[in-house]
Order: sequence, then C-alpha cells, then structure tokens
Amino acid sequence: MSGIIWQSVRVLQTGRPRTVVDRIPAVWLVIAGILSVQFGAAIAKDLFPLVPPTAMVWMRLATSAVIFLVVVRPRLRGRTRDDWLIALAFGVALMVMNWAIYQSFARIPLGVAVTIEFLGPLAVAVAGSRRARDLVWVILAAVGVLLLGFTRSNLTLAGVAFALLAGAGWAAYILLSAQTGRRWSGISGLAIASLVGALALAPPAVLEAGATLLQPKVLLLGVAVGLLSSVIPYSLELTALRHIPPRVFGILMSLEPAAAALAAMILLREFLSWSQWLALVCVVAASVGAARTSRPRAEPIP
Repeated sequence: MSGIIWQSVRVLQTGRPRTVVDRIPAVWLVIAGILSVQFGAAIAKDLFPLVPPTAMVWMRLATSAVIFLVVVRPRLRGRTRDDWLIALAFGVALMVMNWAIYQSFARIPLGVAVTIEFLGPLAVAVAGSRRARDLVWVILAAVGVLLLGFTRSNLTLAGVAFALLAGAGWAAYILLSAQTGRRWSGISGLAIASLVGALALAPPAVLEAGATLLQPKVLLLGVAVGLLSSVIPYSLELTALRHIPPRVFGILMSLEPAAAALAAMILLREFLSWSQWLALVCVVAASVGAARTSRPRAEPIP
C-alpha cells in the first residue's frame, strides 16, 4: 500500500501515468479517497482520549506537509508578494476547515458534523446563480438543516457552530484553490498551505497535548491519520480529476456525508436517527443537484 501511495503522488508531480493507479477507473479513485478521508476521521475521533483534537489536526497537517514538500519540492525563488499571500490565505482556510471539523465531531456525531459542514461547498455551488431551479437545492438543504433541529438529544450548540465554521473554511478553500492553482503548479500550493496550517497550529497543539506528542505510538497514529485523511485522498482525487469532468467529480464528492455516517457506524458505533438520515439525504441530494446543474468552468483542471 505504501508503494502505491508514493507512486500516486509521483503521478501528480510529473503528470504522466506511471502506475496501476492510472488503470483504475477514476470514479473508484474518488470513492476510495472519500472513504479514506472519513475512515481517517473516525479513527481520529476514536483516538481523542489519547490525542486531543487540535493536536491530531496538527499531526495530520504536519504529515501531509512533510510528504508533499519532499515529493513535490515547490519552487520558492522568484515568487511575488501576491503568490505568498494567496498561499498563506489558502493555508489558513485549510487549517480552519480541518481544525473546526475535528472540534465539531468531538462534540456531535461524525455523520451529522460532515452533513452540516457540507453546506459550505453547497453554498459555493449555488452562489451567484440567477436560475430559479437552483433555489430548489437551497430549499432542499434548508429542509435538511431543519430536520437536524428535531434531533437535539445528541447535538450541542458548540458542535454545530464548529461544523458551520468548518463549512465556511471549506467554502474559502474552494474559492482560494483556483487562485492558488494559477500561481502554484501541481500540488505545490497545497504543500505550502499544509505547511502554513501546521505552523499555525503548532503552539496550541503543543499546549494541548504536551509531552504526549513525543510518544512513538502517538506519532505513528498521527502519521497514519495524516496519510488516510490527507495524502491518500488528495493524491487519488487529483489523479482522478485528470480523467473525469469537474462536474462529475462534484457529484461524487456529494457522498462525503454518507461516507462519514458509514465510517462512524462501523468504527465508532454511532447510529443516526431517522430524521438525521433524512437530513443527510436532503443535503446530499441538494449537493448532487447543484453539481449536475452547475455551469462548467472555463478553466482546465491543472
């Protein structure tokens, strides 16, 4: 498995097919990436008694930063001030998105947290649209949110607030990714962003976890979560994007909340109520609809 991980990252760096990864249908690469992210999140939540959320996110970002920087080796010389500002903003968005969602599912069920978080990219998908039919997806998502309000027994205000903050971070991440891609080739911008996020979270992570971060077991677990939640999914998804249209990719990514609920059931024994499942279906359906009816972007995928 480790060989496939490294080789898939090399595909992203060179842009030329090199491994069996390129012979796997792109749809399955995206699904594998989604499952990797959500099962990594479930594993991380199960480890919170040992490694607090902030420290876990820091290890995740640090792992991805080290691997991406070593493999990609982004060009740093000759960069303009705007290049660095975009990379910095991208890194802050990445950090907020990851930190907030970990804080959220530390307090509420994983499937519910990801469902609420998904309102961020959904808002980006329908923002600025003047077509009446796109209002259907907004209404459908609103119905999902209202349904969550009927299941307050396992929800907390802080958990919901952190999930909404994660959604805002995800929306900012999407908007900044296009600008980052124009200024930083390949995944070099993501490598710099991961480094920015890791540096920003280092002080609170050390304060929260202390000497626990030096334990070999904790370091290995942090690296494993980083691989599952960042390196593997980013590599697989970016590879898939070379073979499928962005619109299809957006539809597949709408499965994130369902994958989160599945991972939570299997690994955490977290079972959603019927109204929470219905809310999840509403948000997923709204996301699929918005992705199917969105206008294709003129920009090619890097």
